[in-house]
Amino acid sequence: MKPVTLYAKRFFILCGLAASAAVFAEPSNYTYNYDFWNEQAASPDAYTVSAYIIGASLGVGNFRDPQGLFIKDEKIYVCDSGNNRIVVIGAKGRSGYEVLAVVSSVVIDGEESAFDYPMDIFETAYGEIYITDTNNQRVLCLDKDWNYVSSIVKPEDESVGVSSDFLPTKLVVDFAGRVFVQARNVNKGLMEFDSQGVFVGYMGANKVKVNIVDYAWKLISTQAQRARMDLFIPTEYNNLCLDRDGFIYVTNASGQTDPVRRLNAMGQDILIRNGYEDPKGDLVYGNAGGIVGRSKFIDVAALDNDSYACFDMARGRVFLYDFQGNLLYAFGGVGNREGYFMQPVALEKLGYSLFALDSRTGALTRFDLTRYGAAINEALSEYHAGRYEASAEKWEEVLKMNGNYDLAYIGIGRAALRQGEYQKAMRYYKLKRYYIGYGKAFQFFRKQWMEANLWKILIALGLIAATPPFLRLARKIGKEIREA
Repeated sequence: MKPVTLYAKRFFILCGLAASAAVFAEPSNYTYNYDFWNEQAASPDAYTVSAYIIGASLGVGNFRDPQGLFIKDEKIYVCDSGNNRIVVIGAKGRSGYEVLAVVSSVVIDGEESAFDYPMDIFETAYGEIYITDTNNQRVLCLDKDWNYVSSIVKPEDESVGVSSDFLPTKLVVDFAGRVFVQARNVNKGLMEFDSQGVFVGYMGANKVKVNIVDYAWKLISTQAQRARMDLFIPTEYNNLCLDRDGFIYVTNASGQTDPVRRLNAMGQDILIRNGYEDPKGDLVYGNAGGIVGRSKFIDVAALDNDSYACFDMARGRVFLYDFQGNLLYAFGGVGNREGYFMQPVALEKLGYSLFALDSRTGALTRFDLTRYGAAINEALSEYHAGRYEASAEKWEEVLKMNGNYDLAYIGIGRAALRQGEYQKAMRYYKLKRYYIGYGKAFQFFRKQWMEANLWKILIALGLIAATPPFLRLARKIGKEIREA
């Protein structure tokens, strides 16, 4: 019986070691991507939680229903909407945070005016601070010392409904000092104000998508039936952010139009969508646990390498996309554990770190890049800088950590295409069925081959064209010789 007992002990020891290894290998956040067949593929963590910030730990009491978040120069502005205040947080040492200021009112003409449910804040390059003081129906402009400068109130314009309230929720200020405001119940686009606070008009309204069946049914319905149907009107945005080039990213959760767009100064959508699928969050989803339907983006953060992160309020996930609209990875989820969320409301970036705000728990979570995530970012940055060989090397490094990562193959193919290595690009594109890239590489390869072999083709064509006359001449000479 001894040998059996010995083997049994070894078996249980191995099982214990395997279980321990599984525990230590467990990722801090579930990270995944989608392959060509739209199936989820697990991947190493691209981001990991590095800080979990709540108001109580900062000594200012719990945040209550926070709605807005903005970060600039290591300062974190939290719109603690339920407590009618703005809390400014700064770094303390390597991993700690401290409160720099708590502001709940401004002095206007000598009188104190308290905030009433502030939902967003923005600091310009010159230090001016803009706040959407929602229930007070105003946008406040303050100087860098929080002194009152001016207010933006409901415009006296015929395009603005007379009976409707002016309820600004989100805003950004561009390099020219123009203020773009998203107001509640406004579906004509962003409200644009000039640097003096004068209303200019609307910018970037959503396009209306009409279901042909609903449209046909509406044509044959009675007036009473049509009155009870949904109107074909644009949907309003729910958040926006400004990228480094001055373009505005906007999100909406209606499902009637693109969930994320990038607007130029004319209000036109210039977001590139060259991925397997358009940027829209989860491609496959269930309806379990009370969560129904597709992803619903509540905020967007634009990173410096032209990638962008979208925050899904339906399933508490963060989706990262590159400048071509390819999904880099997704992570997070709904839950009451580190790296998960109960009610996502805002997302901001600090360098390549991400800060996510949860209104139900009143917590701010910081995510920092892992080695895997940093390698992906570096590959994208090297490509943007025109260093294609270095970009390919970084993608090779990514493949060593995740051999099933489709975008690494595509990235190597993209770098090879830029370097004129068209056959290599075609090979890598073919591996991951990236037909758009393969077609472009094939087009260049065909042109290159034609230019290199044109002389051979011309000689061959010349020989083919000269063959019949030569044969006729040979037959003629042969005939003359025979008759002689």
